[in-house]
Amino acid sequence: MKNSKNYHDEVNRNNVTRLRELLDELPSFCRTFFRGVEGTTATRTRIAYAYDLGVFFEFIHRSNPAYKNMEIRNFPLSLLDQIGREDIEEYAEYLSLYTKDGVEYTNDERGKRRKLASLRTFFAYFYNNELIQDNPTVKVPLPKLHEKEIVRLDPNEVAVLLDQVEDGAKMTKSQLKFHEKTKVRDLALLTLLLGTGIRVSECVGLDLNDVDFDNLAIKVRRKGGYEDVVYFGEEVESALLAYLEERKHIIPNEGHENAFFLSIQNRRLAVRSVENLVKKYASLVTTTKKITPHKLRSTYGTTLYQETGDIYLVADVLGHKDVNTTRKHYAAMKDENKRKASRSVKLRET
Repeated sequence: MKNSKNYHDEVNRNNVTRLRELLDELPSFCRTFFRGVEGTTATRTRIAYAYDLGVFFEFIHRSNPAYKNMEIRNFPLSLLDQIGREDIEEYAEYLSLYTKDGVEYTNDERGKRRKLASLRTFFAYFYNNELIQDNPTVKVPLPKLHEKEIVRLDPNEVAVLLDQVEDGAKMTKSQLKFHEKTKVRDLALLTLLLGTGIRVSECVGLDLNDVDFDNLAIKVRRKGGYEDVVYFGEEVESALLAYLEERKHIIPNEGHENAFFLSIQNRRLAVRSVENLVKKYASLVTTTKKITPHKLRSTYGTTLYQETGDIYLVADVLGHKDVNTTRKHYAAMKDENKRKASRSVKLRET
């Protein structure tokens, strides 16, 4: 029997293959950059860079007469020394609306910021290695991001969501057919997401030996590839054990024997499948909130912060390397805590 596939290694292999395909469409000198950042970035990050750089060089191909008749793959490194501040500003404006292969694309402030940040990293690599004379990207400020309200489930909505998974009261007949087959698994999965705040990729990547019931802990592979331990409570324990009892009677497909969560096809559950089941159940609870697996993560982070008021603990449990990432997401609640503090201190008894 073949060894069961390690989810994270398989994802990385697929990402490396995809990255090589994308590199074939970029100027050849880009390979120097991707080799240079390989040791400090995840494969998913490098794919994002490749997509973003593809948009930039497509812009150059369209807008610069000197390169209009040259294949993008043949662009020389000297091109970067011809790029000035105005070119970067024009590119930022181009990102608002452009068409490729008959498809119209738009970017809001977040999309623009990411693509310009990718370009900054790209130019900085060549500039720091003295391969180009200037870095015009630092002369153009990144778009300012406006804080978005955190979308999350309220405590009563969490309870209703889990009730729906258990009884399927609001489901259609066609949904109920599948529900009978998957409800124990779905309850375990959603209870785990809501009870630990792990990412969907961390959830589907779980293997059987990653779950330690003696210590009520799971081992997860975080963004960036490092391993971490996350602890869970009795509700999660109960749901996971119920699913494992059912899973004993399932014969996984070859290569998926170690996967904790299995699909109806007896393969490791995919990220897209989890996204779809969260959307299905959430739509039975709320029509005003767009709930995704990440929103379940926000729900957990919100609850933990409200209960503890400890932003460092929330950052640690959610696996944020930088606590400022956590602060940014939970700034509104931090302000509410400040307001509570202002009302707590009495200067005179009334």
